[in-house]
Amino acid sequence: MSISWFKPLAAGAVAAAGLAANAAHAATATAVFAGGCFWCTESDFEKLPGVVKAESGYTAGKLANPTYEQVSRGGTGHTEAVRVTYDPDKVSYAKLVEYFWPTIDPTEKNRQFCDIGDQYRSGIYWGNDAERKIAEASRDALLKSGRFKTIYTELAPASTFYLAEDYHQDYYKKNPVRYNYYRLSCGREAQLDRVWK
Repeated sequence: MSISWFKPLAAGAVAAAGLAANAAHAATATAVFAGGCFWCTESDFEKLPGVVKAESGYTAGKLANPTYEQVSRGGTGHTEAVRVTYDPDKVSYAKLVEYFWPTIDPTEKNRQFCDIGDQYRSGIYWGNDAERKIAEASRDALLKSGRFKTIYTELAPASTFYLAEDYHQDYYKKNPVRYNYYRLSCGREAQLDRVWK
């Protein structure tokens, strides 16, 4: 997936920042994104070449060791998120950010699709200054493109990531019928088509 508004930056400052972010990488690196239901965000990222795995969990809140029941009720400050493990030799952090945007509706505040509440807010949680610059540059380029007047996607430093319960991991593989029904009934694809055309 390639985003036309992103290409000029990817060839310049963002690409340079991406190289700096990955210059001293180990065999793999991690990145954290929130895009509403973590089942869907996990499924989306695991389709991207260079991604080793994506794990569902909770982040950006204050409650230690939160459970699904606590987060889904709201009030913990956490959002459903995904920790992406990737091979920097095959996919850059900048590419992950570019890939992320069209999987969400950045114009929605404290919700995504049919899921409502700050526990479903979208976010990019950067791990260092180079990643922060990439995330901010990509958001700014999207705003400058005129596609959106406002973007509510949270850009913040990464904090503790708590793995979700085992039954949430790879939910789309373990329960394909239920997963596909949820994704369709939530209107995710239809809204993405409207937003991103």
